[in-house]
Amino acid sequence: MQHVGFRFHAREAAIGFGVKGFIRNRPDGSVYAEVEGEVLAVDLFIQWCKKGPSWARVDNALVCDIPLQDFEQFTITS
Repeated sequence: MQHVGFRFHAREAAIGFGVKGFIRNRPDGSVYAEVEGEVLAVDLFIQWCKKGPSWARVDNALVCDIPLQDFEQFTITS
């Protein structure tokens, strides 16, 4: 989902939940994020991403476990 401010609002949600990582748009129009933090915080962020901002349409969300990266903050990347 692009052009609805999803990444900006996801960053705000991530900061609010206390997760760290990054989010970026992909060439196919999807959004990709990597996050880490307390289990509950990550779960809450994932649930938020499955809905997104009220005006966004989220068609699908794929969640995978990957090795920790020790992110220092949550950023929007290109």
